[in-house]
Amino acid sequence: MIFFLFKIPSLLPKTNPIPSFKFQSLFLYHSTSNEVEKFASLLENCRDIVSLRKVHACIFTLGLCQSTVLGSKLVTYYSKFGFLAESRCVFDRIINNNLSLWNAILVGCFRNGQCSEVLRLYLNLKKNKIGFDGSAITFSLKSCVDLGSFELGKGVHVDAFKFGFSKDGFVGSSLIGLYSKFGDMGGASKVFDEIAVRDVVVYTSMITGYAQLGGQLAYEAFEFARGMQSEKIDPNRVTLVSLLQAAAQLEAFEEGRSIHGYAIRRGIGCLDEVFETSLIDMYIKCRVPTMAACIFGRMKVRTIGSWNAVITGYLQMGQPSEALGHFYAMVQENVFPDLISLANGILCCSDLKCLREGKSIHGHIIRIGYQLDLVATTALVDMYSKCNNLIQARKLFDVMETRDVVSYNVMMAGYLQNEFAFEAVDIFTEMVRIGSKPNLGSILSILSAFSYLKNIRGGRSVHGYILRHEFHMNTDVANQIIYMYARCGSIFDGRQVFDSIKHKDLISWTSMIMGYVYQGHANEAIILYRVMKREKLDHDYITLISLLQASSQLGHLSLAKEVHCHLYRALMERETPVINSLITTYAKLGKLNMARNLFEHTTRGCATSWNAMIAAYGMHGNCIEALRLFDQMKKEMIKPDGMTLTSILTACSHSGLVEDGLQVFKCMREEYSIVPCEEHYACIVDLLCRAGRLEVAYDLVRLLPERQSATALSALLAACRMHWNTEMGEVIGNRLLDLEPDNPSVYNLVSNLYAESGKWDEAARIRNMAKKRGLKKPPGYSLI
Repeated sequence: MIFFLFKIPSLLPKTNPIPSFKFQSLFLYHSTSNEVEKFASLLENCRDIVSLRKVHACIFTLGLCQSTVLGSKLVTYYSKFGFLAESRCVFDRIINNNLSLWNAILVGCFRNGQCSEVLRLYLNLKKNKIGFDGSAITFSLKSCVDLGSFELGKGVHVDAFKFGFSKDGFVGSSLIGLYSKFGDMGGASKVFDEIAVRDVVVYTSMITGYAQLGGQLAYEAFEFARGMQSEKIDPNRVTLVSLLQAAAQLEAFEEGRSIHGYAIRRGIGCLDEVFETSLIDMYIKCRVPTMAACIFGRMKVRTIGSWNAVITGYLQMGQPSEALGHFYAMVQENVFPDLISLANGILCCSDLKCLREGKSIHGHIIRIGYQLDLVATTALVDMYSKCNNLIQARKLFDVMETRDVVSYNVMMAGYLQNEFAFEAVDIFTEMVRIGSKPNLGSILSILSAFSYLKNIRGGRSVHGYILRHEFHMNTDVANQIIYMYARCGSIFDGRQVFDSIKHKDLISWTSMIMGYVYQGHANEAIILYRVMKREKLDHDYITLISLLQASSQLGHLSLAKEVHCHLYRALMERETPVINSLITTYAKLGKLNMARNLFEHTTRGCATSWNAMIAAYGMHGNCIEALRLFDQMKKEMIKPDGMTLTSILTACSHSGLVEDGLQVFKCMREEYSIVPCEEHYACIVDLLCRAGRLEVAYDLVRLLPERQSATALSALLAACRMHWNTEMGEVIGNRLLDLEPDNPSVYNLVSNLYAESGKWDEAARIRNMAKKRGLKKPPGYSLI
């Protein structure tokens, strides 16, 4: 035994030698306070777990383990090095009523993230009537915050009040943090008022609470900062970071710049990465990217947090190209991206529709073995949807282990952007079936889907859900309901919703005006516009386009001229969509010269303007001019789009230029890389039918997929009736009835075909089929 005792000093690190004294005497006699102090000093000098264990071995061998002072330090340092099991073992061996020992294990458990254990120990303290001090209450409150246990936190507050700790600044700050975390700033203010001596920590807790809640409450953070100044208390770095967060949320540039100036004068936050990142975030959200770029450029050490702040800021400002540029710069500087950076990079590719770059980021995530979280996976689904790769988007969506309402909304939006409204409805149905509660985005998406499908029954059911759950109070939802009813032909219901909106915005008025125009009620649209002007509500270019469409329906040239004059008075003559609509309106009203003059004296840099003028020539049967303009467009290096080719094919069809039209149709894929859509096929079928080449048109239609053949079949059926080709007409009519069983125009066409060929029984049968389905073709009317 004596040999073993003499060997013990050699186990300790050479830098921390045990003082020379006789181990035999230590072993034989009770330890004195002086010896405990020496071992306590040794424990404080331990720099790693190895040296700590060696000192612990000496303490254990020499019988000093029951010392509360040494036990507390062992508990603390084992926890500090992350060895909570050993810490707990020491605590269990010498457990007694000494509060410092309990505090040591409480702090250790909190620092190692075991908040549940902290609260269990706190309850044991209370049960054993050992008592509390500020440290035990503070760390228990922090654990309640981390665990989201507000009720238990309020119970700790009661204990703090009973034992007189609620007036303590340290405890009071933790209580403010508790109430702020759960959005109860009234409770936080009461705690603040009870604190006897308020220091910078107390004020900072209140400022941080208001800053984190955001919204208009962030103004209160500045009020507390003023109160802090009036009490001659100087803010610290944490205070300024919280004030910058409040300024960023309020987009309060002047206040943010003042905080920045104060920090420079006092030398606070210099070379501090958190403070500089907060400054960058504030300047970006206040729409001053030059200052943010200046601060970012001067940072000596750019961590992943500062890069993320810059990239996120540019994304929020609607500058995805700048954000993606910084993402690439970050990678080039060998800063390893985290999941937040990668999600931001994916969002950039989503907004820019850069599929290739998005795929490379996705591949990088797979290579490095990152486990995709919900945010990153949702961003990938959004990116693939916006880049027209719905198959990959749906695959990612299907393998998601957990889905929230945002992921469902993104998948719905992807289907709607790609015009798959039925699939969007299926996604919404699945979301409701699994019990996920729709939010505002879900409601807007499903209303858009039913609007696209013109499904009045589905739209009414969603409207009922909206009324039951009080979504109708939201103006955006009400506007979408108006649009849905207008699209579904129920303009009266749309007007009722419009009249019920308490606070109508510009979109409300424009939606109702567009609804009237869409349903052919141009007079009502113009009357509503006059009412809107009396309400002194300003308009935008969409309102003017709706007015021009109304003037086209009414043949109202003076109204079109009035809108034209207004453009110049309001300095909106560069609003290309309105100019294009004016060109179309003048053409429809027979004023081709005015349309041509407008086109030649305005911007011609976009394909849409050229399309409008080509369509105007086509309306007037001037195909030669349309083709000339098409050639000129190519010479000026303006790439034609699908609408350009639709206008050219229509013009060729109206002028009977079959070969020219076929040549344009042939070069769509080869020269312009445009895949023909349903409208293009309908135009070329109409062109062939007008020339009497029904067999060629029929051969073309038979090759089309069902989704793209309805319009072309309708044109071919009308041609069969015109050319008395009853046999082909019957085949096409039956196919069309299968494709569009709820379209009254189809039944009318097929019935007329049978009637004109003398097959009155068949004509009656088709009309009865339409009657049983409740279909009725709207009667024609004249505006004269």
